[in-house]
Amino acid sequence: MTLAKNSTDWMWLKLLCLTIIATLTFEHSQFDVRISKLFYANGHWLIEKGAQPYAFIFYDFPKLLLILLGICLITLLIWRYWQRRYAHTVNANVFFIRPIAALSSREVGYLLITIIMVPTIIATLKSFTHVSCPNNLSLFSGDLPYLNLWQSILTKTPAKCFPAAHASAGFSLYGLVFLPTLQKYCYKIFVVVTSLGWTMGIYKMAFGDHFFSHTLVSMLLSLTIACALASVFFKKSLK
Repeated sequence: MTLAKNSTDWMWLKLLCLTIIATLTFEHSQFDVRISKLFYANGHWLIEKGAQPYAFIFYDFPKLLLILLGICLITLLIWRYWQRRYAHTVNANVFFIRPIAALSSREVGYLLITIIMVPTIIATLKSFTHVSCPNNLSLFSGDLPYLNLWQSILTKTPAKCFPAAHASAGFSLYGLVFLPTLQKYCYKIFVVVTSLGWTMGIYKMAFGDHFFSHTLVSMLLSLTIACALASVFFKKSLK
């Protein structure tokens, strides 16, 4: 996962193709159904939706951390702007966590836009796909038929569950992978972010809010968006 110029410019396109292939391959498949059945038995899901402390640990807390990160990034950009305008201002970097303070303003701006755009784009896509959640389907004691992606779009079912928006909040941190300052840690960051996103995704799968493919496509699409933005923000600096 390097930022080599000869590969990064078009890496996002390769990732987009992989996302489309994954969508066509796994969405509406027996593989999805079999995985969901691991979380469903005797008419009940593994955990109840909204049950505590799971909802706080895997839903509320990660979102809160992401919001705090966004606030921190915005604050850092404002401080740096203030410094450039008023040279006598105290160095702002001392007030921030060292890894964040070490980032350039361009990197901070890129990361901020990434963590905003990734969940926003994926949440918007959900309103167009109309794919049902497992717990909406007659296969799992729901009242909706099991339709593929195209059928769901045409019939405009009331459910909106594809791709997985909650997991995309975790996957939006893929922006960290493409930061030039953190390149020596990119593989470790990739593993941590992937683990975080899938933890959030599996939580939703555990009570039937998503199929496996919903989280998989969310992961690939998040990586695609982060890579595409990086190719724009860091194009001149890539070598």
